[in-house]
Amino acid sequence: MGWWQLPTCSGQGCARLCWRNAMCWAVRLSRRRLCQASSSPGHPTCSACCGHRSTPSWSCSMGPAIPVLQRHGLRVFPRDPYSFTPLLEDGSPPRSLLLGNNRAQTQQQIAQFSQKDAQAYPEYEAFMESLVSALDPLLDAAPVDTAALGQGSLLQRLSALRSLCPLLRAGLALGRQLPRYYEVLTAPISKILDQWFESEPLKATLATDAVIGAMASPHTPGSGYVLLHHVMGELEGRRGAWGYVSGGMGALSHAIAHAAAARGAHIFAEKAVSHVLLGRDGQAQGVVLQDGTEVRSKLVLSNASPQITFLELIPQPLHRHLPPQEQLPKDFVQRIQQVDTRSPVTKINVAVDRLPSFLAAPNARDGQPLPHHQCSIHLNCEGTHLLHQAFTEATHGHPSSRPMIELCIPSALDSGLAPQGCHVVSLFTQYTPFVLAGGQHWDEQAKNAYADTVFDCIEAYAPGFKASVIGRDILTPPDLERIFGLPGGNIFHGGMSLDQLYFARPAPSYSGYRSPVPGLYLCGSGAHPGGGVMGAAGRNAAHVALQDFRHL
Repeated sequence: MGWWQLPTCSGQGCARLCWRNAMCWAVRLSRRRLCQASSSPGHPTCSACCGHRSTPSWSCSMGPAIPVLQRHGLRVFPRDPYSFTPLLEDGSPPRSLLLGNNRAQTQQQIAQFSQKDAQAYPEYEAFMESLVSALDPLLDAAPVDTAALGQGSLLQRLSALRSLCPLLRAGLALGRQLPRYYEVLTAPISKILDQWFESEPLKATLATDAVIGAMASPHTPGSGYVLLHHVMGELEGRRGAWGYVSGGMGALSHAIAHAAAARGAHIFAEKAVSHVLLGRDGQAQGVVLQDGTEVRSKLVLSNASPQITFLELIPQPLHRHLPPQEQLPKDFVQRIQQVDTRSPVTKINVAVDRLPSFLAAPNARDGQPLPHHQCSIHLNCEGTHLLHQAFTEATHGHPSSRPMIELCIPSALDSGLAPQGCHVVSLFTQYTPFVLAGGQHWDEQAKNAYADTVFDCIEAYAPGFKASVIGRDILTPPDLERIFGLPGGNIFHGGMSLDQLYFARPAPSYSGYRSPVPGLYLCGSGAHPGGGVMGAAGRNAAHVALQDFRHL
């Protein structure tokens, strides 16, 4: 059988799994030079940005896949401590909040702001971990096939009942705590955090995981789930741990590609796909490249967004003058068109000639990285009200005047990313609208003005940062859409709100990776369980495709 997909991490993992399970051969096509989209290397902004750095992504949490990929060259640097929040305040020096795996040290840090919060924090972590453990089975399996439960033969219905097992296991694990967990999933994260803590720096730091990549405020209902999604990962056996990939995130793409190739898969880069090849019966039969080459296959798996897959790559019938989406059910097309893809993210990649030195934690004399340099560094997070204010400005078409900034320095752990003494800084910033107020589009002036605002903010926390910059690359939401095919610039291929998860991702009745086109499957972030560099969607989609393949 032939097999095709568009790029990202879930897709490459999908290719490897398909081949491992005895599919005859696998073909992977990518329009980009390397094997991945949002985890692929970008072009260096200057001599200090080198290695296989990823332009839009910055860390991974692949869980059980890590040992397999380590045999193919993957190395991941776990981060401990993992979170650093310096404050702007009148004290000398200003305070900061450093969170890590050492419970006593973390509690000591929190106690600067509240003894009560320091005592509550271990219980909070245990509560969240129990919820994540209960929901884990839902991430590792396709959603319940509700349609199959009510149709087909008795044997087929009984077989479909097996899809209920992960849901039942999750319910049993939640037990009597189900109402409390339900509140976490549906309430604003600000409400949940207010129930646990009183100190604003701690609440704002934790809230960043609930709004990162989402056009949402800590006061938005359902933002609690996004926080859970970010702590569902696993690295080296530690729940919720994320790390930096040695050589940059592009090295993860190479490791997955090597693992697939070792099993006999064929990978072709710089091969843009024009459309999915359909038979007269509407069955997917392969793809057609932009140069006219046909790649025949029995199954097609697409790691592109649902919008690109179904609204751009389904071909127009030759005998009718109809738009491409007329090949698909009208209600399905409407659902895909209505997916909320708003993104608040502008990613800025920066090359600097020295480490940032924060007022709250000045650098050592030798200029070597300190523990906080390996963290996700949260700026403008003195309180959740600042996050809400930044969100509100963007909803009115204005880039945030004091944006939420997550600053990462992967070269603090992986010195091979930059020449000696220099560093790569990744800035994940929000909130920025896709279209500016008055219908204005982002031009170079607007992009640089916003980047200057971000740099001014960093300068306030780390004087001398602006003078250390020797290159920068600014990616607004339209840039992320144009370059990487992320709809609306959304890193998750669509919002992670509760109305776009599980049964409804990407659309009701089509959440199980199969599509209205027989033989065409969705295996990227637009499918269950959503985005993040963890490969779950690709793994689940591969199992579904393998199941169907055995019956061809």
